[in-house]
Amino acid sequence: MKAITIPQFKASPELTEQPKPAVKTGSMLVRIVAAGINPFDAKMIDGILDGQMPHHFPMIPGVDAAGVVEETGEGVTQFKTGDHIYGQFLHAPVGEGTFAEYVVVPEKAALSLAPKNIPLKQAAAIPTAGMTALQMIEKSGLKHESILLVVGATGGVGSFLIQLAAMQGIYVIATVSDDQGASRVSEFGAKETINYKKLNVADIIRNKYPDGVDGLIDMVSSPDAFKVLTQYVKKGGVALTTAFVADEEDLKKKGLQGGNFELKGNRTLLDTLSDAVDNGALKVPVEREITLEETPAALAEIKKLNSKGKTIVVL
Repeated sequence: MKAITIPQFKASPELTEQPKPAVKTGSMLVRIVAAGINPFDAKMIDGILDGQMPHHFPMIPGVDAAGVVEETGEGVTQFKTGDHIYGQFLHAPVGEGTFAEYVVVPEKAALSLAPKNIPLKQAAAIPTAGMTALQMIEKSGLKHESILLVVGATGGVGSFLIQLAAMQGIYVIATVSDDQGASRVSEFGAKETINYKKLNVADIIRNKYPDGVDGLIDMVSSPDAFKVLTQYVKKGGVALTTAFVADEEDLKKKGLQGGNFELKGNRTLLDTLSDAVDNGALKVPVEREITLEETPAALAEIKKLNSKGKTIVVL
């Protein structure tokens, strides 16, 4: 089968021919229809999980996907042959990933039946970004009419987050880099946009919201920039970052909840997202479809953290 592989950490990913994996007890053979690309994939290639989980080389990266169950191993009870599934396929050993035509995955991974009312390939864009957005909204405790500043709003997580927040009546202020981004996030439900290339975000918030905003959710800021923005969150409010730049002590001093956020993916979150997609309440922000051959370049690109929406690899 065709797959994207690396021979060692930090190597350049390339398209190679690999043996088709064999199904194991408690696992399923899944034919990948599409895989989603996330910043975490590039971090996996650089060895972020080295020492935490066993690895297999040549390593096939990729966490998110949607596909069709082709065969089930002994003991599999949750899924059957022919099921359309999606989710996070990450499991030990790391390296049996989704940038391939086939993957064998334990049924206990964060997987569920795919939404029925969108093409299966689009479901590959949902898992990590959608679950991160949903779990952060839940963790934030923000309610109807709370004011939320979203920094890094046009990427995958931001695109889901704005929609999920708007569904709950949260007032979203989104940072953008251009007019196209502004119209995009407004369509998703942002009530205000701030072009950070033309305006100082901190100044705008300070002047317009002298009492502070109720929440800050940030996908991209440096430690210093995040610290500055937390000054404009009300005492008792929440500040979350997916970039792992929060100073927990500083947040405590400011009387803020939150800090560094790490997703704990599960089937319940996926089912909530599937329901929202099937009800038409949640749009899947697929911005670009690429081939397996184009994946190495896309993995290099995603490190820049300036993506718009989601890129999916269609097989």
